[in-house]
Amino acid sequence: MVVEDDPAIGQPLRTGLEREGFQVNLVTNGADALAAPAADLVLLDLGLPDLDGREVCRRLRTRSAVPIIVVSARGEEIDRVLLLELGADDYVVKPFGFRELVARIRAVLRRVGGEPDASVTGRLQLGPLSIDRRTREVTYSEAAVALTPKEFELLVELASDPGAVMTREHLIDSVWDENWWGSTKTLDVHVASLRKKLAPELIETIRGVGFRLVELDAGE
Repeated sequence: MVVEDDPAIGQPLRTGLEREGFQVNLVTNGADALAAPAADLVLLDLGLPDLDGREVCRRLRTRSAVPIIVVSARGEEIDRVLLLELGADDYVVKPFGFRELVARIRAVLRRVGGEPDASVTGRLQLGPLSIDRRTREVTYSEAAVALTPKEFELLVELASDPGAVMTREHLIDSVWDENWWGSTKTLDVHVASLRKKLAPELIETIRGVGFRLVELDAGE
């Protein structure tokens, strides 16, 4: 369910998410969001015309464990902390990249077991790269690749949306957890190890932002 009162944002967002294979129920105010049928995940705007989005988040959480991703122009730390305390699962600040948003949706759904697709329960094939989520086996150009648990989880996260740029913060939150207080150099070490074990060109660094898995076809 997308809760967004601005049609310039809500309608394109629904169209884009439907292209990604999601069924989308778009509502434009808090009352309709609270009255709507149960959803698998809620994208919740804070600036609604009737109820404050924080109140909608609180009410949704009191009656259900539905994953909630807050989408808002309010980027101050106090808002993030408050929403997480109210039970939101993630927080995306406008303007946001659509592909990153999709990756965050899929990451949250994976954490709650709500997206049983090939990338989660079966084999994900990206050109010469094969990932079996069920057995945690990886092959590259038909050769088995031994990965540590965190290397495997990082690769799966990057492979969940090949070609999309994922921020360092998103990868840390998804692969480690949102309460990780260690050095972000841990991420660089794991990326370097994946490049060495797979192929140096497979993971591209986007300076000042993060990383992306290069899109591959069967001929590569």
